[in-house]
Amino acid sequence: MLRQRAGMVLAMLALGACATVPPPAAAPSSPPISSSAEPTQIKPPANANALGVSAGPAIATLAITPEQALRALAAFRISCPSLIRRTDASGLTRGDDWKAVCDAAPGWSNADAAGFFRAHFESVRVGDGKGFATGYFEPEILGARTPAPGFAVPVYKKPDDLVEADLSLFGDRLKGKRIRGRVEKGALVPYHDRGAIEDGALAGRGLEIAWAADPVEFFFLQIQGSGRLKLPDGGVMRIGYDGQNGRDYTGIGKLLLDRGELQRGKAGMQGIMDWLRANPEKGRAVMRENKSVVFFRELTGAGPLGALGLPVTPRATVATDPAFVPLGAPVFLALDRAETAGIWVAQDTGGAIKGANRFDTFWGAGADARTIAGGMSARGDALIFLPRGTLARIAGAGDDGGTTPRR
Repeated sequence: MLRQRAGMVLAMLALGACATVPPPAAAPSSPPISSSAEPTQIKPPANANALGVSAGPAIATLAITPEQALRALAAFRISCPSLIRRTDASGLTRGDDWKAVCDAAPGWSNADAAGFFRAHFESVRVGDGKGFATGYFEPEILGARTPAPGFAVPVYKKPDDLVEADLSLFGDRLKGKRIRGRVEKGALVPYHDRGAIEDGALAGRGLEIAWAADPVEFFFLQIQGSGRLKLPDGGVMRIGYDGQNGRDYTGIGKLLLDRGELQRGKAGMQGIMDWLRANPEKGRAVMRENKSVVFFRELTGAGPLGALGLPVTPRATVATDPAFVPLGAPVFLALDRAETAGIWVAQDTGGAIKGANRFDTFWGAGADARTIAGGMSARGDALIFLPRGTLARIAGAGDDGGTTPRR
């Protein structure tokens, strides 16, 4: 559904991952260090390989239902071509690792979908394997193809002056880093933020593909990264992610909690929407604090589309950080929300979905999906399924001086 999606509303709470820092050693008997000295910064592991992986339980021992396994197998079949072609930013797999399992997937019997995963995969933990999951869905809001009374919120396509730079071209230490901006007087500068765009920075350039009725609903549709516009004639226009302005995502739920505007337990999607509507001027200012803006294109084929540019599957697709989960790989969640239990497939990403064992589960469209996704906040254990033999190969690389699995 998104290539740089901001994540589900509960991700607005921006629950950060905490790194464990060892206690300082006893101070040596030497002169004190000048207060002007730069403090030593501990950089977090760049990917799953750097963080470390360990063997998980045998897949045959995991609670996998036939229905959930079948949805996951269907989603995995969609992912396979990308798994073989893509460079895995997590450092765990190579394209050749996936060839045998992807060759087997199309012809495997749907009646034994769970058996496919038992036969071809091994489970691994990344770091401590403690997972946190939110949820997202495909919203439907009122919209129109042309501006009209009651439809005044522009839905922009990606501007042609939005530049994306692959920083890895400038050095290995920047591998996996990308930035977006625009060129001004020969220099790359940040792109217009939400406030500037709302004030007209893109107006008059023919970038509008549609117009939404409600700025609050459209704000949340941007967070999802795709959705449906219900048109005045009763038709539906589907829109999907076409880019992002490169500005950092800010979760407004956490802002409202920190400022005492909302109480815990009422900071879900509906609670935030209610506050924004009850406080229109303050709400507009708060929304502008999230400087990230998503651009859209009309979807006419299968969709919504995920970060692989392929259709995502309700109750089977999960958004992850590709630095810690190979995009297209199956994952297994055993969290404190029963709806999330089972196999999912990493087919999407999100601006707020960062770090190891962070997941955003996709629930599809409609009222039920909105309710589940809007209230989803689950913690527990997470595993990644990798082709059999991958862990041994990683261990062998470690013996040669590379990263070794955690014991």
